[in-house]
Amino acid sequence: MLVELRIRNVAVIDTVTLPLERGLNVLTGETGAGKSIIIGALGMLLGERTAADRVRSGTDRATVEGVFDVSARPGLRALLDERGIDADEQHLVLKREVGANGRSRAWINGSAVTAAVLADIGARLVSVHGQHDSRQLVDADHQRELLDAYVQATAARRRVADASAQVVALRARERELEQRRLEATRRADYLRFVVREIDELQPTPGEDEALDADIRRLSHAEELQGLAAQAAAAIAGDEHAALVRLGAVRRALASLTRIDPTMDRLQSGFDAAVYALDELAAELTEYAEAVEADPQRLRTLERRRDQLVGLMRKYGPTIDDVLAEGARARSELALVDGGALDLAAIADARAGAEGAFAEACAELTRLRVGGARQFERAVSELLPDLGMREGRVEVVLTPLDQGSATGAETVHFVATLNAGAEARPLSRIASGGELSRVMLALSTVLARLQQVPTLVFDEVDAGVGGAVAWQVGALMRRVASHHQVLAISHLAQIAARAHHHIVVHKSAVGTVTTSDTVVVTDEARIVEIARMLGGDADREVSRAHARELLSRGADDTLPAVAGLSDGPLPRAATPRGGQRRGKPV
Repeated sequence: MLVELRIRNVAVIDTVTLPLERGLNVLTGETGAGKSIIIGALGMLLGERTAADRVRSGTDRATVEGVFDVSARPGLRALLDERGIDADEQHLVLKREVGANGRSRAWINGSAVTAAVLADIGARLVSVHGQHDSRQLVDADHQRELLDAYVQATAARRRVADASAQVVALRARERELEQRRLEATRRADYLRFVVREIDELQPTPGEDEALDADIRRLSHAEELQGLAAQAAAAIAGDEHAALVRLGAVRRALASLTRIDPTMDRLQSGFDAAVYALDELAAELTEYAEAVEADPQRLRTLERRRDQLVGLMRKYGPTIDDVLAEGARARSELALVDGGALDLAAIADARAGAEGAFAEACAELTRLRVGGARQFERAVSELLPDLGMREGRVEVVLTPLDQGSATGAETVHFVATLNAGAEARPLSRIASGGELSRVMLALSTVLARLQQVPTLVFDEVDAGVGGAVAWQVGALMRRVASHHQVLAISHLAQIAARAHHHIVVHKSAVGTVTTSDTVVVTDEARIVEIARMLGGDADREVSRAHARELLSRGADDTLPAVAGLSDGPLPRAATPRGGQRRGKPV
């Protein structure tokens, strides 16, 4: 369960520590005091997406930290161990930090984690039910999810979704292949022409560049031969050639070295230069002798180049593009000849997948049909205690002509909330208060199945009052016999049912407004209940009314609620003295 929630620099909150107990914790306070900010901060801690505007003005970061007692959750400790997160046997600490620049960081027991991991672990610790859940109740998808949660169909839903995805993928492949095969059949004559034209020439990668180089040499053969011979002669051709004229340099260096042996290095450099010139002359002579004008070969190469240019103009612009086009044409032609076999193989796979999908849908349908009546009874039995004496919720399962990723039927809730009325969809008959109470009944039924230890009800009592509010509080207190419950409420009837009462209030520090929390007991709690009743909290009559509510609210001999355990739950122990402020973070 959630032992302590620490909030720093979130919206108007400077520093707040919210101590929580087992049983029913109720958070009250004037409108705008900051109750919704506390719930928003809890959402941040549980991995919800958040923005930089949550950070208190003038500060660089907002921080939320939650301390959880996980002594009764050995499975959670094993999950953390698998993720490499240290976890002791008693407590788990989740922390989330959001910077003014929008960057977010998270930790579990001091180990840095992603927001996704934080959300995964947080969802196993806390379940939040808010006013928006009541609005979602009219949505058919949400109703289906509620029924599936009740019949514990998570695994069956996943199998249906996976099987549906497999069928959809195979049908798409089948349609695509059939379309490609039809297109290839229409283009078969053209494709065969492309393959034949390219195969006749059999171009090779880079052939166009090699042809250009060969044609350039043959086109300038005589010029190349003359230039090479001229260069060779200038190096070693006659008495005026470079090598001959360098003889004078050789003789001078020899004399220089005899006089000064340290200049021998110049002689070595000269010898290397002469050797290089001699090699150059030899290569030029060899090249001049090899170059030969061949008009017939030139014409042959030019014809080949013209043929390749024709291909590249059609299928290019490069030889590689031509080769790729030929490969594509062959592939399409293969569809004409062998596509039927491929289609048959895919059809067989698709038929198998459709069979698996039908079986998965049938299993999910059995779970829904088998649990729907029990679900109806469990919810309907709670409605009279919530002020709807003739109330009844029914589940309507309507088979689909074709199954989908969510199963083979639609799920709709219809209800009769008043005597003599016919069953109609919730969206057509329910007021806001009635929806809130139906949602609370559904949450109560589902809570018994959930492994989540802490339930948060964020103003789900909207639109109710009087005796109905008293019964709503009784129901929350009963749920709190096996879950830790945190309820945010404006109703004195619900606050009087609490085992642990926390008040949120605003205060001014200089020119800055901030929110704070106080745990109220004894006389301070009487004053808060009197305020919530709408009377003058300083008048004895208002306080007497508050004392009566608290006396009745502390009675744990509540009416039995279907499917929920009985038995009293001790009130949370708090020190005497009237109130207890939260500790700084």
